[in-house]
Amino acid sequence: MRVLLIGANGYLGRFVADRLVADPAVQLTTLGRGDDADVRFDLASGSPGALTRFLDAVHPGVVINCAGTTRGGARELTRHNTVAVATVCEAMRRSGCAARLVQIGCAAEYGPSQPGSSTAEDAVPRPGGPYGVSKLAATELVLGSGLDAVVLRVFSPAGPGTPAGSPLGRLAEAMRRAMQAGDGELKLGGLGVQRDFVDVRDVARAVHAASLSAAQGVVNIGSGRAVRLRDAAAVLARVAGYGGALHELDSPPGPVRPVLGHPRPDSDHPAPAPAAFPYPDGCGSWQQADVRTARDRLGWRPRINLEESLADIWMEAACRI
Repeated sequence: MRVLLIGANGYLGRFVADRLVADPAVQLTTLGRGDDADVRFDLASGSPGALTRFLDAVHPGVVINCAGTTRGGARELTRHNTVAVATVCEAMRRSGCAARLVQIGCAAEYGPSQPGSSTAEDAVPRPGGPYGVSKLAATELVLGSGLDAVVLRVFSPAGPGTPAGSPLGRLAEAMRRAMQAGDGELKLGGLGVQRDFVDVRDVARAVHAASLSAAQGVVNIGSGRAVRLRDAAAVLARVAGYGGALHELDSPPGPVRPVLGHPRPDSDHPAPAPAAFPYPDGCGSWQQADVRTARDRLGWRPRINLEESLADIWMEAACRI
């Protein structure tokens, strides 16, 4: 099976590439903006015609799109998350390869959920920010394309390679700084938010399974369990061997405000002001996936627990100590 992977150098794409390379039945070709892609092509600015010519030359049986961005203003998000997908869909419609499309969506498309509930694929999407809007628009383009296509709505990916700017990445960085400075306490804010964390390697398994399946429409990929960030912080402290006290700062609803370190009592420097960063997903205080469709249609279940994911996040952070 010949597979074209778009966005192989991204956080999810790297693990999807590893998973596909391990399958002897897969012939993998990568396409992206980086020099190490087999073919350099910028979906946000490239023409559907140019991509069509490439598809006709390679003739893949499956196209997997892991490309996109979580950062930037509405214009940049639209270019990389929506216009890029429009280019893929149009090129595949024009091409004679009749490939299957596996599009990576995200839970931000759903927006805020009722605490205690599990979000199923038939929930009405109400994205709470421009990132979710740009990804939902991409999903609608895929579903309306007439292609043999499936959209995997990935909840909160975690594990090795987790970006430093993500909530779990920031937790690990704050703990690394505290241990490096010998601080006996760590002050963090905004830990009441609950998210459904799924290991990035399990996501790669789901993408592989989706490429081999006949499933169409939207399929949730998550653990099926919401975890409070304060509980994740406690697990991370145990994994890291951090024996200091974790103090949660009271913070108002809205942006999560972590303090990325706390000086020792003998320090002449004042404590740093809380650094505000909004959750990029706009999903409020709670998200939890209903993953029965992935089980029934892809034969997929998550295998890696959050403690293992956090241990791998910490190993990368600890290398900087």
